[in-house]
Amino acid sequence: GSMAAVGTVGLLLAACVCVLLFLLTRGRRRGAGKLPPGPFPLPFLGNLLQMDTKDLANSMQALRARYGPVFSVHFGEERAVMVLGYEEVREVLLERGDEFLDRGSFPSADRTNRGLGVIMSNGKRWRDLRRFSLSALRDLGMGKRSLEERVQDEAQCLLEEFRKTQGQPFDPTFLLGSATANIICHVVFGQRFSYTDGDFLTLVRLLSESTQLESSLPGQIYNIIPSIMDYLPGPHQRFFSNIRRIQDFGASWVDKHRETLEPSAPRDYIDSFLLKMEQERQQPESEFTLENLKMCVYDLFLAGTETVSITLRYALLTLLKYPAVADKIYEEIHRVIGQERAPAVKDRTLMPYTDATIHEIQRHINLLPLGFPRATVRDVLFRGFVIPKGTTVYPVLGSVLNDPQQFPEPERFAPEHFLDAKGAFKKSGAFMVFSAGKRNCVGEGIARMELFLFLTTLLQNLRLSPPPGVRAVDVQPGISGVANLPPPFQICVTPH
Repeated sequence: GSMAAVGTVGLLLAACVCVLLFLLTRGRRRGAGKLPPGPFPLPFLGNLLQMDTKDLANSMQALRARYGPVFSVHFGEERAVMVLGYEEVREVLLERGDEFLDRGSFPSADRTNRGLGVIMSNGKRWRDLRRFSLSALRDLGMGKRSLEERVQDEAQCLLEEFRKTQGQPFDPTFLLGSATANIICHVVFGQRFSYTDGDFLTLVRLLSESTQLESSLPGQIYNIIPSIMDYLPGPHQRFFSNIRRIQDFGASWVDKHRETLEPSAPRDYIDSFLLKMEQERQQPESEFTLENLKMCVYDLFLAGTETVSITLRYALLTLLKYPAVADKIYEEIHRVIGQERAPAVKDRTLMPYTDATIHEIQRHINLLPLGFPRATVRDVLFRGFVIPKGTTVYPVLGSVLNDPQQFPEPERFAPEHFLDAKGAFKKSGAFMVFSAGKRNCVGEGIARMELFLFLTTLLQNLRLSPPPGVRAVDVQPGISGVANLPPPFQICVTPH
């Protein structure tokens, strides 16, 4: 029996050697088109073992040290090309954006979005839906009551809720999530919800929990080996059921809107889309369909609430850690705005220190360290390597935001990264938190408005302090995955 066992092992070993030789020679034969180098992938697992799933961005830096700024890694069976560094990422997103215009594979979003909507789509569908979404969001901003006024109103509601805590320690996560969700509700549904509305509370909780699950260990592993994880139980399955509930919430609003549509007076994004559907009803290949509308609504929700909410949470945490920065912002608010009126967007250009601090908070937290995947539209020759058509390419945004050439001592939190010697605001081409080029964030304008108005409204009226007895404030991410999420914390606010 033991001889047979040895024989079997020998056969297996021989088979393995043959497979390895085959793989190695296959790679050689295509010599002319050199693929970017990278660690050797295992069947099914790809390079899972070379990646620290608790800190993917750090693993990428380690691989960059070994292979240079352009390298391949395998997420399961799928090759992805990682591009790191300011010049390199700039070339992918801006100078050669047309060649990298498609959306790359991202397993959890491939499963939830099915190529519909604006975030995960490609080709004509993406172009039509993006152009429409940009103009719809712009027009809504110009409506009867401008978007700015809506954000100002919401900032007052948020301030009111903060005041109700009466100096007691509280976790701001839920309130910030509600405020940002309400801005998207206004844009998409044409109304805001009370912070005590049951359905709304559920929506905000589902959004927040989904982001956490997406970046949790099982969520990360899902995106590396989806074909295996699809069949396993675990928190990643709750992520998908949460997403279905969020999608249903949006879909029910779409259905309500169809019954109450007034063609002469569109109220919001959904109405504008429904009118566009009507307009293109005769065109068989129109992308303005109900399923695309429902997915666009979900896209705006998922992309528009949590990102801003997490950034605001981090901003408060950062200001707790650096009270001197908070004091300087307060001085600037006091000097430029005073106490008699609410902050407005026009104040931003007169407040370079506040503007620089918000930029630096966004740079420093590095919300989406890997960026969101793109894909090559055709075979591309890039920095001496061939990247075949349809390959997923990650423009690693964190490597740009932490590029020491662009931001000296990048690990240090310093608003001076965005100020010149005279204290005026200094723009930087490396500020790519919203990505860059043709597929950059559709909601960038709304997000920047929210960050400025929410933070200045809170700081105009409230002083932030850590709970009694808390000496050191930790700003290291609590979870670091697709997104960097702040650790849970509590805060006290008192009137200025």
